Amino acid sequence: MYFPEFNKVFKGYGKQACEVLKLTPFPADLKGQRPEDLAVMIQQHSNTTYPPKKKIERLCEIAESSIGLTEGEGMARLHITTLVQQLEFLQAQLQDLEQTLETLVKEIPEFEYLNSIRGISEQTVIELLAYTGSLSEYDHPRQLIKLAGLSLREHSSGQKKGTKHLSKRGRKDLRSLLFKAILPLIHNNEAFNNLYQYYITRSENPLRKKEAMVVLSSKLIKVMYGLSKNKTYFNAEQMESDMFVNPKVA
Repeated sequence: MYFPEFNKVFKGYGKQACEVLKLTPFPADLKGQRPEDLAVMIQQHSNTTYPPKKKIERLCEIAESSIGLTEGEGMARLHITTLVQQLEFLQAQLQDLEQTLETLVKEIPEFEYLNSIRGISEQTVIELLAYTGSLSEYDHPRQLIKLAGLSLREHSSGQKKGTKHLSKRGRKDLRSLLFKAILPLIHNNEAFNNLYQYYITRSENPLRKKEAMVVLSSKLIKVMYGLSKNKTYFNAEQMESDMFVNPKVA
């Protein structure tokens, strides 16, 4: 309302954006300012590594032609400062909560087993266990696959056999986490890369790349479940030896 063009420059409300709103919340505050000096000041106040020079230059540029309101700036300034301080307080609380969560997750016995999978980041393991809890508490990996909404459902009509699609009835955030984990896993884990290549190049029923990644997401769950249940570290050779026991799967 007072600076509607602000979000064209700062897409979110990180440390630097918050400092800009506290120090120069209105277009008029930027007029006559040297962008390089203001950028350094923002860096110092936000305690960040680099000054947002290009963003401040762009902000100063669009401030010249801003269509924001100019009435009641005194009360608005106070209101904006209060809102930013509340946001910073909530962000600090969230950071503390994430650190506490990380500590608790690392205390779960199977954390070190899951973290042994080459290509899976420690953060991915933390988020996964935060969503699911201890994997060893489940009776079967199918429960986890269902929880993530990775179960396949067939859409058929009469006697016509339909195509299979993801049920998507599980937790969307968990499914998204698994999908994001698969690409670096394929690039950094030879066993998973070999399985991926097999799925997309096999002579019978080859999968599209996206389909193969969905299948690998389920495979990852099964591998993680096995490591948790058996209290063992990831073994690429063992996975590859088991890889084609049932080559028609998927």
